[in-house]
Amino acid sequence: MTTVQRGNTYAVGFARPDRRSWAQPADQPMSWHAVEAHRPADELDGEVELAVCGAIVQVWGSQDWDRLRSGRSTCAECRERTVTPLRHAV
Repeated sequence: MTTVQRGNTYAVGFARPDRRSWAQPADQPMSWHAVEAHRPADELDGEVELAVCGAIVQVWGSQDWDRLRSGRSTCAECRERTVTPLRHAV
C-alpha cells in the first residue's frame, strides 16, 4: 500500500542487516523506513530501494507508511522527512 502526502507517495521499506547503508548507523534499532514511490507499491514489493533517510531497504508492499510512521519501530529520520510541513497564514 502507499500513502499520499501532498503529492508525495511513500511505500514502506524494511531494513535488512545485509543491506545496510553507510548513512544508517549499525546500531539503528528502527526497522521500518519510508521509500519514495514513483510507481505503485505492489510493483515495488520485494525490491531493494533507498529509503528517504539513506538506508538500503527491501520494500514491503503490504504495509501502509501512514499507519506505521506513528509507531516506535519506524525510523525517526524517515518520520521527520515525510511530515507535511505546516503553512503559515499570511
